[in-house]
Amino acid sequence: MNQSLRPIIARITLAAILLISYSGCTDKKPASEPSAPVATTEPKAQEAVAETPIDEPAEFEVDAKGLLAAALDEATLKEGWVSLFDGQSLFGWSIVGKANWRVEEGVIKVDRGEKSFLCTNLKLADCELSVDFRADAKTNSGVFLRTQPSPEDVTMDCIELNIAPPENPFPTGSLVQRQKLEPADLDKQLGKFDPTQWHTYRIRMNGDKISIGLDGKKILEYVDDSNLRDGHISLQHNEGHVEFKNVRLRPLTDGATSMKLDADWEKDWDKSAKEGAEFSAEVTDAGLKVTGGLGQLQSKSDWGDFILQATYQLAKPEVNSGIFFRCVRDSMLDGYECQLNHAITHNDPLQPADGGAGGIFRRAPARVVIGDGSKPTYVTLIAHGPHLMTWVNGVQVVDFVDTRAAAENPRKGLRTAPGPVSLQGHDPTTDATFKAIRISAIK
Repeated sequence: MNQSLRPIIARITLAAILLISYSGCTDKKPASEPSAPVATTEPKAQEAVAETPIDEPAEFEVDAKGLLAAALDEATLKEGWVSLFDGQSLFGWSIVGKANWRVEEGVIKVDRGEKSFLCTNLKLADCELSVDFRADAKTNSGVFLRTQPSPEDVTMDCIELNIAPPENPFPTGSLVQRQKLEPADLDKQLGKFDPTQWHTYRIRMNGDKISIGLDGKKILEYVDDSNLRDGHISLQHNEGHVEFKNVRLRPLTDGATSMKLDADWEKDWDKSAKEGAEFSAEVTDAGLKVTGGLGQLQSKSDWGDFILQATYQLAKPEVNSGIFFRCVRDSMLDGYECQLNHAITHNDPLQPADGGAGGIFRRAPARVVIGDGSKPTYVTLIAHGPHLMTWVNGVQVVDFVDTRAAAENPRKGLRTAPGPVSLQGHDPTTDATFKAIRISAIK
């Protein structure tokens, strides 16, 4: 990760709090005795007061109820959207520069300090982005697209969608140094624009085509002839008070491969099992059901850097399955594992019993277990070099960078080379149904 990114302490603290002793891939550990839920907290977000040092990294208090409430509705999940902001913390973001970024009442706020950016750890070229914003009348801020963490030249290092007053050379709705939207044209489309009210930017970036919508109206289209095809998303503090919420992203995967889970599943998958194990794959009305184990369905295709979005359902929360990736071909589940297990300890979703749904097994546990898996559950997995990120029902649960030395087997070290994807049958109690799997290479 770029050294100019200053990670949020909340991300590190959560990983430390939730770190547990894992059982082996084929051995389950006994469940803990149930007790009253234990609150898992982080230090409270810094207040916007003069005596608080601005260069002090933000810290946050999170609770399971709030994180669970951040899950997206099924219609939105079916479209492929995930949240970049959970309403409680800045998990998945880093602060660049000194400003008083904070979270209050489900809103990201900043109003004091130097020029600064709140930058996603995620890098992605083609996507749709939706973000709500409001600002003081004289505020100068913006949403930076395909950006470097510390952009120096707005024409070369990023695409800046401005939030700025009418007298600014590039007022709200404009792409700075690229295309201006006249305030009169904005008012004509939306009525008198009041920056102090909540508004929604809807941005689509697909190759060289950039489309900007504001409050449901398309306000600008732009063809980008630069070489910017990858980068972070940043929210800017330049001057004045600005707020953001409902920051959501939908990867554009129009060319994605839909893995077969119907009667033709054997065209995409090879089935194998450990000697003596009973492992089966059965097509049902609900999808491809895998039971028993130790066994796997291994994809016939290889994937290195990719976006995977899957829908699955478990017979009960403690069912153990997983989506393995960058595997060693024809080896039994030698790869990274995106865990599919919804068991929790002490009746507390902040304490996964076995890594948690969306956790990268033995590398990064899920910070919260979203749902019990008994209903259709949506997982998004992005593998981009050593950076691995997962979302469950739209809530980001893992943001992990593998810093180990390179190795062919991900169990032993970092692997970025392509390998098959495998669906796991963990043990005789495995009962998991895969309803949809779409995967798209990141080029």
